[in-house]
Amino acid sequence: MTHTPDTAGELDARYSGKAARPTPWARARRELESAGVYWLSTVRPDGRPHVTPLIAVWRDGALHFCTGPEERKARNLADNPQCTLTTGTNDLNKGLDVVVEGRADRVGDEALLAGLADDFAAKYGEVWRFEVRDGAFHHEGGSALVFGVAPVTAFGFERGGAAAQTRWRFSATV
Repeated sequence: MTHTPDTAGELDARYSGKAARPTPWARARRELESAGVYWLSTVRPDGRPHVTPLIAVWRDGALHFCTGPEERKARNLADNPQCTLTTGTNDLNKGLDVVVEGRADRVGDEALLAGLADDFAAKYGEVWRFEVRDGAFHHEGGSALVFGVAPVTAFGFERGGAAAQTRWRFSATV
């Protein structure tokens, strides 16, 4: 199942320049595909937020990341799979930040995991090459669970020229 935007994107005029236009989803998706670092926000069992940087790949309409089963983010997602993934730039005058809200679903299909393992190695280098078995990634340091987050809602914050804040809403498709 993938998620596709219901609209071309809604511009929020309150936070956008007068000449701004909605950022096309295709541009935001390219940013999600090419970014090197992402920030995952989850919720701890006591309700406090937890944010951590990680790497991810875009495949089949979702961002995919991995984490050890004992890590805080994996334990948080076991209790509450709702999360946010963010990427962008620290430059105040140019760039596009993208925020993806969705549900982190565990990936166990070994054919999909094999493709994702290839994607990680292609994007981040052979040091990120994983072996796939038993529904998880494996490497020298142990095993890693893989999660996919298909957008339910996403936001784009474009800077430079006419600043624009765009929201995309998604619906599930089979």
